[in-house]
This record gives sequence, C-alpha cells and structure tokens, in this order.
Amino acid sequence: MPKSPLKTKEKEKEKEAEEKQRLRIRVRAYDHKILDSSVKQIVDTALRYGSEIQGPVPLPTEIKKYTVNRSSFVHKNAREQFEMRVHRRLIDILNPTAKVIEAMTNLNLPAGVDIEIKM
Repeated sequence: MPKSPLKTKEKEKEKEAEEKQRLRIRVRAYDHKILDSSVKQIVDTALRYGSEIQGPVPLPTEIKKYTVNRSSFVHKNAREQFEMRVHRRLIDILNPTAKVIEAMTNLNLPAGVDIEIKM
C-alpha cells in the first residue's frame, strides 16, 4: 500500500524542524576583551558537551556619540565629544541537548556582559 503524499510531506517538515533546531546566543559588552573571553567560555562549554557550533560572528559595533559644552555658559564653541561602544557577538549552537542548555543557563559570566539566549 503506497504512502499518501501528505504524510510524507509532514514527515519531511518534521525532520527539517528537528535539523534546524538551534540555540542562538547574542552577547553584548562595552569592553571587547571581556566579551571575547566570555564568548570563549561559552564555546568551550558547548564543545565540552559535544555540540556543533557556528560562530562567534562579530556583529557591527554600536557607537553612541555625545557632544557637550566644556564650560557652563561661556565659550559656546568649546565642546567635548564622548562615545560609548557596544561590541556584539552571535553564536549558534546546532541541535542542543538538555545538558548544553542547562550548562548555558548556569554559566558564570563577568559583570558588564549581557547575554540573550533564544531557541
């Protein structure tokens, strides 16, 4: 008895969904050295549990510039410029297991590192 084409398409979609399951991690920090060390810690943890990794991919650095007057009310042309740089990285963990997800939630990252994890 031949299989109906609808059931085979459904099974193919399920297989694709299983294959495309990934854990997307976005990491942000002001200091790029701390950021790189945190990313290395994340990658080492994922590799320890036997996961496949894509990245870390450096995303564009977000630069916020602020211009302020040097003095309070005289010398209006004398100004100072300050900037804040936000460095970002993206890591994809393909086909994560429960142990990998648990290890990622229990990571102890340094202060100033913001991590966002999506399934």
